[in-house]
Amino acid sequence: MHLMKTEFESFEGRREESEALKEHLAPVATTKEIGMLSQESASLRGPLVRFKVRTLALEEKLAASLGLRSGASLPSRIAVIGNYLPRQCGIATFTTDLCDAIGAEYGTAQLLAVPVNDPGSQYSYPARVRFELMEGDPSSYDDAADFLNFSNVDLVSLQHEYGIFGGPAGSHILRLLRRLKMPVVTTLHTVLRDPDAHQRIVMDEIAALSDRLIVMSEHSSRFLQEVFRVPEEKIDLIPHGIPDLPFGDPNYYKDSSGTEGKAVLLTFGLLSPNKGIESVIEALPRIVAQHAEAVYVIAGATHPHIRRREGDQYRLQLQALARKLGVERNVIFHNRFVSPEEMAQFVGSADIYITPYRCEAQVVSGTLAYALGAGKAIISTPYWHAAELLDDGRGVLARL
Repeated sequence: MHLMKTEFESFEGRREESEALKEHLAPVATTKEIGMLSQESASLRGPLVRFKVRTLALEEKLAASLGLRSGASLPSRIAVIGNYLPRQCGIATFTTDLCDAIGAEYGTAQLLAVPVNDPGSQYSYPARVRFELMEGDPSSYDDAADFLNFSNVDLVSLQHEYGIFGGPAGSHILRLLRRLKMPVVTTLHTVLRDPDAHQRIVMDEIAALSDRLIVMSEHSSRFLQEVFRVPEEKIDLIPHGIPDLPFGDPNYYKDSSGTEGKAVLLTFGLLSPNKGIESVIEALPRIVAQHAEAVYVIAGATHPHIRRREGDQYRLQLQALARKLGVERNVIFHNRFVSPEEMAQFVGSADIYITPYRCEAQVVSGTLAYALGAGKAIISTPYWHAAELLDDGRGVLARL
């Protein structure tokens, strides 16, 4: 299956989400800050995604939604709240990419990040990080809000996922939002069709406290409207951003990844039992019987939350299954958190990308968006985001 590049032009990249924030960027910075940000912009501009900019329409839309008069000066100082690299998780990668994209495109912007630290962890963050939330400490959410108010932040971009904030269903983040004195634009990485009581309370209040809600799939937009009664005019749908990966010959990348001469099946991302990787391994004997050169590459570390509870039990089970089925030579594990540079190499080397996820209620998959944007042939289970992205023959859906 060959997927033409024009089919992916709607995936305008993570910098298009920054487009929803860009109207709040104005050249208000000291000479030193301008110099530092200009250098950062130059170093990042190459590998990041190109953007289609709809400046005037979005400026008018955001100005109206934030209660600004036509022609009024838009805010210039942005804070982004969410996990941040080097913490190992998808939200950290997303938040870091978003900040890098804003900084690269609008280098004179005053941009700061407020990451969330999981229990017992400390990270060496870049200078952009000005305040660190402690996941389980309610007082740190109060302190963060006071810090942002005192720092004259004009706009907060919240990256929301239930599991990254403390309290029942991540309710501690509500303490922060309630104290803020500036507009809030929230990007929702999970929107549930069947929330429990705590999840509903949290989402209802986040929706009420946010001036705009950004979602990355039609399912998310529909659930917000039907389940949480959020008005459609408050919701912006911006597809998940992607790196600007070239449409190249996979063999070019295979030489450097040790898979030269192989037909590469790939799954990458943090490992957890709901990823369904065992289903692909179980199918490998039949695949290898007809395609002896096939290998299944599994790139990614065990999810930190899973590793804290269970260690590497899931990975060990997968390795044992491969041995039992006699395909251990056809399964290649890369047991590490995949950097953006490595991700490009892995995706580039793939002949077929596979997301065999077991949970239907997944409304966003960054790895699926990456593979789709790279023009890969894709096989996936029909979880919600896959069913949406792979519609109209853009991939193959298979039930387990």
